[in-house]
Amino acid sequence: MLDNRDISDILTQYARLYELHDGNPFKVKSLAGAAYNIKKIGEPLAEMSEEELFKVPQIGKSLAPKIYEITQTGSFKELDELIAQTPAGVIDILKVKGLGPKKVEVLWKQVGITSIPELLDACRENRLVEIKGFGFKTQAQILSDIEFKFSNEGKFHWAKMEPIVSFLDDFFKDNEDVLQFEVCGDFRRLSDIVNSIDYLIVADNLEPISEALCNGNFELIDCTDEYYTLLYLEAVTINLYKSSYDSWGNDLLRYTATDTHLNLIEFSTINQQFDSEESLYKSLNLPFILPELREGLRELEIASLQDKLITYKDLKGVLHNHTTYSDGLNTLEEMATHAKNMGLSYIGICDHSQTAAYAGGLKPERVLDQLQAIDKLNDKYEASSTPFRIFKGIESDILGDGSLDYTDDILQLFDLVVASVHSNLKMEQDKAHQRLVKAIENPYTTILGHPTGRLLLMRPGYPIDHQYIIDACVANNVVIELNAHPYRLDIDWRWIDYAINKGGMISINPDAHQKEGLADMRYGVNVARKGYLRPENCLNAKDLSTFTQWLENNAKTKRSR
Repeated sequence: MLDNRDISDILTQYARLYELHDGNPFKVKSLAGAAYNIKKIGEPLAEMSEEELFKVPQIGKSLAPKIYEITQTGSFKELDELIAQTPAGVIDILKVKGLGPKKVEVLWKQVGITSIPELLDACRENRLVEIKGFGFKTQAQILSDIEFKFSNEGKFHWAKMEPIVSFLDDFFKDNEDVLQFEVCGDFRRLSDIVNSIDYLIVADNLEPISEALCNGNFELIDCTDEYYTLLYLEAVTINLYKSSYDSWGNDLLRYTATDTHLNLIEFSTINQQFDSEESLYKSLNLPFILPELREGLRELEIASLQDKLITYKDLKGVLHNHTTYSDGLNTLEEMATHAKNMGLSYIGICDHSQTAAYAGGLKPERVLDQLQAIDKLNDKYEASSTPFRIFKGIESDILGDGSLDYTDDILQLFDLVVASVHSNLKMEQDKAHQRLVKAIENPYTTILGHPTGRLLLMRPGYPIDHQYIIDACVANNVVIELNAHPYRLDIDWRWIDYAINKGGMISINPDAHQKEGLADMRYGVNVARKGYLRPENCLNAKDLSTFTQWLENNAKTKRSR
């Protein structure tokens, strides 16, 4: 089923194609705005009738039929017509980051470039520099973006694969030819990026299972007696590997772990079959290693700590969240109530600061309004039998020179400050370091937000020396955010081990812009476990009393220097 982001992406494609074909600029702007707003709608549009869609304020009468058609077919008539009028390669070029429809139109209609390989050749031969509106800098950026795009072809966010895995789990449970099954590979290891969905299956024959799947959105592309490879919606690779009860342990480990882990445990020396992974590890005189840790790093060294790794249940509060005061979908009270209903003890509200005008950043007078509103709600929660508190925070933009977005007299009003870079992301490492470290050294900075600014599979983020930035955070008592949005997961989990060994603290923050987004913390927990994070090293795993005291002590320590 399409989610609201999928529908938004389809409308965005229509807006860009419409602009490419010289459509009305006012309609282009209207379509782009509607696509943006749809991402912020909390209710799933795919579950609505056309009549219900008409009543959604962000949609309107003209878009409702199109959206309904999208939910039923995955497209709509006007989009299909524009696609038919556009070379497939030009549509691919439109997906290159930084190339808007007007530039693509020039490349297509004036220069005759109709595919990404042709565009790549033009960049490498310096042919774009002579075209008006391009130049050396633009050409270099296009080349970099194309190479990044190519390097991520066929890769997907773990969260995006979750509904497919859920569907396949249900399918295999109901299929009488499947005797036993388990998802393995990247997905079972809770990897942030998934290259394929892999299943191990005990069955007499994989063919009837594959045939049953291919009656839907799955297409068979390769097969042998031992495996079947299918393609879901012409994009996601699904591998079905055949196993037996006797060799289940060997096969499940082989198809779950990285090659580095298999080499680490000398898997190739095993010359007998095991019906479970536990018995296989035992035969090697090794402890059972959790699937998410089988990366070939320090999993054997920390094996005794596996049962102490952080879990979702360890989280006591949720920090870095947005409300309707800036660009969030839900009100302050709605966000707080939802957090309380989730069983959490506190929430940190960190709306955007004033420089982020595009996101409704808070001017000082709006800050004061919000702080008063928080006080009123906290009075209400204080009278409740269940302890709960809203902490006053802000996501302060780190400005170009590394300073924060308010004067000290405003910053001192907050319980916590998440300092983040949102603008001028194309920095060299020296510039990124200068900017980040100045913000880290600011006595009002509590948490360094999404430290690299990356968007997985979409942009790499600005370059940093992770050790240098982590060391700066530790030296200045600044907590490092693990932004749990599944498209960020930033800080990268591979650096969590270094951070906690240096004495650093991690905060698993959802960066939620609507109440449902609070649950994104589970994606952060997934990768935090891969980085060996334990509750004592996680800021929002502290109970309400301990967290409150920590904030007070941290502020005193930092501001007394």
